[in-house]
Amino acid sequence: MKFDHKEEWLYTISAKRKLININFKEIWRYRDLLVLLVRRDVVTVYKQTVLGPLWYLIQPLFTAITFTLIFNKVANIDTGSIPPFLFNLAGISIWNYFRDCLNSTSDTFKSNAGIFSKVYFPRIIIPISVVISNLLKLGIQLFILLVFYMYYLYAGYDLHPDKLLLFFPVLVILMGLMGLGLGMIISSLVTKYRDLKYLVSFGVQLLMYTSAVMYPMSLISKKLPDFAWIVDYNPLAYIIEGARYMILGEGDFSTNGLLYTAGCTIAIAFLGIVIFNRTERSFVDTI
Repeated sequence: MKFDHKEEWLYTISAKRKLININFKEIWRYRDLLVLLVRRDVVTVYKQTVLGPLWYLIQPLFTAITFTLIFNKVANIDTGSIPPFLFNLAGISIWNYFRDCLNSTSDTFKSNAGIFSKVYFPRIIIPISVVISNLLKLGIQLFILLVFYMYYLYAGYDLHPDKLLLFFPVLVILMGLMGLGLGMIISSLVTKYRDLKYLVSFGVQLLMYTSAVMYPMSLISKKLPDFAWIVDYNPLAYIIEGARYMILGEGDFSTNGLLYTAGCTIAIAFLGIVIFNRTERSFVDTI
């Protein structure tokens, strides 16, 4: 029997990788797996809970109420002509998407070690599926935001979205890519430094307070000018401030700030992919 040594293989798995190794054709071949993972994330998160998907609504509503009582009623933070509850709900709904993307992707290697060590598929599909599945949660929370928006509009408040609202999906993409990039970096580091995972939730909480979620960016410049640079250099603050401007029509919209944010997002996503690619070669030996 003769063997044809010139036969071409369908897949070639090698330890030698390029610095940036994203095979979009291969990811497209595994699109069924991507859909399955997205469905798993959506269905199983609250499958054995009492309230189920209602947690998507309860968390932002109670957080917005808490922020309104503490920051607006007690600390007297002014939100202009926008009702404080609506102001806070808008910031929280947008922030939650980034937080969920970051928290879920930062545990990619550890939570999927059993699958990664037995089956081959493009590893980057896992964090991508997380970013896509969280879009459903974002959509539900934005719908709730719309319901309260209509309520306050009916109550006589002067609310009007800006025409830049058409570019809101761009902000969502930037938020998702930044959460994806940071999550892949942290997930790669956790394989060697286990205690880093305990700092993630604490760090995300601190990051929220410097991202203009519960206050307008202009307030920091007036009240705490010496510390305003912390918020000014935070790219997430420009996304949240810009999104609130698009939805509620009040606040500041900084084109330079969003360009700075886009640059930071691309850099973080690039770095995340590089570190993720390098880690996936040997993480099974260290996890």
